Amino acid sequence: MRASFLLKQGELVVKQIDVPELDADEVLVKVAAVGVCGSDVHYFQHGKIGPYVVEKPLILGHELSGTITAVGASVDSSRIGQRVAVEPQRPCDKCEQCLAGRYNLCPQMEFYATPPIDGGFAEYVKIQSRFAFPIPDNVSFEAAALIEPLSVCVWAAQKAEIKAGSRVLIAGAGPIGVIMAQVARAFGAAEVVITDIAEDRRDFALNHGATRAIDPRIENVEGLGVNAFVDASGVAQAVYSGIKAVGPAGHVLLVGLGAEDMVLPVSHIQNNEIWVTGVFRYANTWPTGIELVATGKVDLDVLVTHKFGLDEVESALNAGKLAGSMKAMVQPGL
Repeated sequence: MRASFLLKQGELVVKQIDVPELDADEVLVKVAAVGVCGSDVHYFQHGKIGPYVVEKPLILGHELSGTITAVGASVDSSRIGQRVAVEPQRPCDKCEQCLAGRYNLCPQMEFYATPPIDGGFAEYVKIQSRFAFPIPDNVSFEAAALIEPLSVCVWAAQKAEIKAGSRVLIAGAGPIGVIMAQVARAFGAAEVVITDIAEDRRDFALNHGATRAIDPRIENVEGLGVNAFVDASGVAQAVYSGIKAVGPAGHVLLVGLGAEDMVLPVSHIQNNEIWVTGVFRYANTWPTGIELVATGKVDLDVLVTHKFGLDEVESALNAGKLAGSMKAMVQPGL
């Protein structure tokens, strides 16, 4: 099979490699679509993310879907031919975090496209059968691939306790921010305010989930008194102002990747008993995500602005620089 490898910072190559051999509990998936995530771009541009360093050729891509073409010895052969969305991780299932149901925090986690684990910019991948989720016919392969970022937002919404009547503030109207706005509405939020300095992204968000869009350079969000604030920007000032926008007993969810250290309004947090937490991937979210897409409560297809073949991964990784870009997809079959 063919796969695109990141050799080192800024250097990619397509190679012929063997199709993965399956363990008994795994399935082989012919990859149909892979979304380009900001982490893929970061690895391409910098060769590392925090402690994760690309030290040998690495296949990027962790937002993916496809069709099961083979199964391991302990998997029912009736799964062959199923269209699936892939949850791109393998926890140990033995540690304290896994046993407590928080497998996203497993210290032995093997996560796609996180060194040294290869990802999905390839013609085939293998995954444990339980992490290959069947999708209905009305869910496209592109939308199925984006169940991964949708899962981040579902996890955030659950932790933020968003419910009917909630007022929510989101910083950043990129793909995660827009998906988060749709998820918040699907969870019952009555008001979803989103901030971004880019007018086209604010307009896009207004058409896809947000009830109000703000340019933070012009209008200050502090004092809005929302029930939940989700940062999808990683910008220190946005985080600070967003926390100040949260009312008593509200929730703050840090999703965006920014500086390792930030100044926070501690007095506001203490005096209002605000819950502040990070979001690290997800656990047990794919069924909810698939249901949201299949029932039309969340539209992921609208996010796809560019499509590239396996020989065009570098262009896909640079697509964020293109006017109007929201989400680029790599489709090995092109």
